[in-house]
Amino acid sequence: MEEALNSSIDPACLQEPPLAIDVIKQLDPFELCLYSMLTFMSCISLLLYLEQCAFIYKSQSYPKRTTIIWISGAAPVITTMSCFGMWIPKAVMITDMTSNCYFSVVVYKVLVLMIEEFGGSKEFLKRFSGETFQINTGPCCCCCGCLPRVPMSRRMLFWLKLFALQYAILKTALSVLSVVLWTNGNFDLSDLEITGTSIWINPFIGVLTITSLWPVAIIFMNTNRFLRRLNIIPKYAMYQLILILSQLQTSIINILALDGTIACAPPLSSQARGSLLSQQLMIMEMFIITLVNRVLFRRTYETLSFEAHDSKADPQAAVLEHDV
Repeated sequence: MEEALNSSIDPACLQEPPLAIDVIKQLDPFELCLYSMLTFMSCISLLLYLEQCAFIYKSQSYPKRTTIIWISGAAPVITTMSCFGMWIPKAVMITDMTSNCYFSVVVYKVLVLMIEEFGGSKEFLKRFSGETFQINTGPCCCCCGCLPRVPMSRRMLFWLKLFALQYAILKTALSVLSVVLWTNGNFDLSDLEITGTSIWINPFIGVLTITSLWPVAIIFMNTNRFLRRLNIIPKYAMYQLILILSQLQTSIINILALDGTIACAPPLSSQARGSLLSQQLMIMEMFIITLVNRVLFRRTYETLSFEAHDSKADPQAAVLEHDV
């Protein structure tokens, strides 16, 4: 019994994540091939994104090109940061912070993109001013069918933008604060005590996330029928998929690592091994999403006049799109 107990508690399972050189020394031929393949996928994702940025910069006008570059960069940025986190386990806190801060801006940019497809805020208000918008959408109020429809106005649009923008600002500020506290030993994801900082910061970030996703969903649910020729539905689906994989999947893996479901594998503790598995999965998933986003965003189109958008009989005829 004692022998089984002693063998189950390896000293390495209680240590901090190892240095990069220690990880490299422990790699067997299969793991070395896996790491090399994932690194190659990360490099390809980054190169494809840079080429796409050059194309979008030449083919699109400001400010739409800036918005598209931000949105299409979510998957490559997460892939690159995950690759760094895979090779350097001690840097996972910083790489995760960078990915999350970037995606918090993407949430706002998705809302901005849908508005810009109508010609900007001014044209959007011309098209929808006075029309009532359905607000019982996810993730806040999808079950609240009793909520009334709200008329679109300049003030309403301002509040929708503000609720989406607050996540980009506060998420970045709280992430920087978390890293500062982590370097001082005051922030630990495994510390679930009421006196711990993570038990207060993480739920607050969760509330900010939900309140920022709601206005984006409101705009999408009420305008997507006018933008189908722009492939807005698959674009929005890719954005939602990145959200689920980068936030929900990572959280589930971290929880499984904290309760010991993901076993320790020296020199990696349970938490470090869970983080490694998360980084490796993220590289493969975001590589595929990068390829899909390249098909969706690497194209040019001409937006017709406002009168064409105002045609309710045939909203899909408002846009001419050309594959490249």
